Amino acid sequence: MAEIDLINLEKVYDNGFKAVKGINLGIRDKEFMVLVGPSGCGKTTSLRMIAGLEDISDGEVRIGGSRVNEVEPKDRDIAMVFQNYALYPHMTVYENMAYGLKLRKFPKAEIKAKVEAAAKMLNLMEQLPKRPKQLSGGQRQRVALGRAIVRHPKVFLFDEPLSNLDAKLRAEMRYELKTLQQNLKTTMVYVTHDQIEAMTLGDRITVMNHGVIQQVAVPTVIYDQPFNRFVASFIGTPMMNFMNGRIEAAGSGWSFALPGAQRVHLAMANQTAVAAAAARDVVLGIRPEQLLPAAFVPAPAGTSTVAMKVKLLELMGDHQYVYLECPGVPGVITMKCNSHFRMAVGDQVQIHLDTTLAHVFDGNADDARNLTLPEGFAKQQ
Repeated sequence: MAEIDLINLEKVYDNGFKAVKGINLGIRDKEFMVLVGPSGCGKTTSLRMIAGLEDISDGEVRIGGSRVNEVEPKDRDIAMVFQNYALYPHMTVYENMAYGLKLRKFPKAEIKAKVEAAAKMLNLMEQLPKRPKQLSGGQRQRVALGRAIVRHPKVFLFDEPLSNLDAKLRAEMRYELKTLQQNLKTTMVYVTHDQIEAMTLGDRITVMNHGVIQQVAVPTVIYDQPFNRFVASFIGTPMMNFMNGRIEAAGSGWSFALPGAQRVHLAMANQTAVAAAAARDVVLGIRPEQLLPAAFVPAPAGTSTVAMKVKLLELMGDHQYVYLECPGVPGVITMKCNSHFRMAVGDQVQIHLDTTLAHVFDGNADDARNLTLPEGFAKQQ
C-alpha cells in the first residue's frame, strides 16, 4: 500500500516565512492527486517535504502508514520527475534510464529488461542510443519518466513536468501520463499551476493558496461546487464572473439586485441558503458558459435577461469569448458561446443569465464562503 498522509504539516523558513501552514491531506493508494495553485501557494514545498528534499518544520509525512520524516529521500521508495528533466547530457537515453539501477547494483540482464520494458511503454526504443541533445522536449520528458518507471517505486512525484513543453506536446503528455498511471496503478502526486492539467489528470484535486488547502475533491466537484471565492476564481477558463449586489425578495423567490436598476432571478437549488443571505451585500458568481446571447438562444428555465454592451471579441475556433460591459458593474463580464453567433464591438445585446448553477459568495475575500453549497458540504472530500 502506498497511501500518503500529511498530518499538520508545516514549513517555516529561517527568515520566518511560513510556506505551508499546518495542512492535513490524505492521498489514497493508487490515486493520481494533483496539487494546484498559484506561484508561492506551498504546493511544491509540500511535494518536496514528501520527497524528503525539504526539511519538515512541524507535523508528519507518512507513506504506507509509516512516518518518514527522518528517512533519507533514497530510502523512501519514491521517484521524482522535475520540469527541467535533469538528464545527464553525456549519457545515452539507455544509460540515463539505467543509471539509478546501476547504482543499486542490479544485474545487467535485469537492467536491460527493465529499461527496454519502460522504453516500449513510452515509445522510446528507437531513441535509446541517442543523447538528450538529439531529442525533442517531449522525448526528453519521456526519458525522465522512463528513468523513474524502471525503479518501480511506491510513489511518483511530479513537479510541473510539462511546463517547458509547447501546447501540442503538453496535450500529448497529459494523455500519456494518465495512461501511464492507469497501467502502472501507482500512487502519483503531481504539482502544477495549470488548472487544465489539474482538471484533466487528477482523480482528485487539492487547491492551495497561501500555504493553506482551500478544497480537496474530484474535478467535477471543484468546478461545480467551489468551496470559496478563491477556488471559484482559480478553477475555470475563462475565470468565473463576479458581480457585487444584494439579494432581495421577488414574489415567492429571490432576485439579485445589480448596482444598476437590473435584477437577476436566482434559480439555484439551495433556496434556503439564498434566503439566509437576503438583504446582505454578497457576490454573485456565474461562469462564462452560463451566459447566453438572447438573439440566438431561447431563454432556458431559470434565466434572467440583462442588457449589456459588447466590448471585445476573441474567436477561438469552435467557440468565442465575448467581453461585455454591464451597467453599474465594474470591469468586464465574459461570455463563452458558439463562434457562429455574430456580434460586433459596440453592439447593445440582451444576455440570458442561467443562474441554476450560479453561486453566491459571502463577500470579495478569497476565503468568502460559497453560500449556495448544500448543508454539511465538506471542504475535503
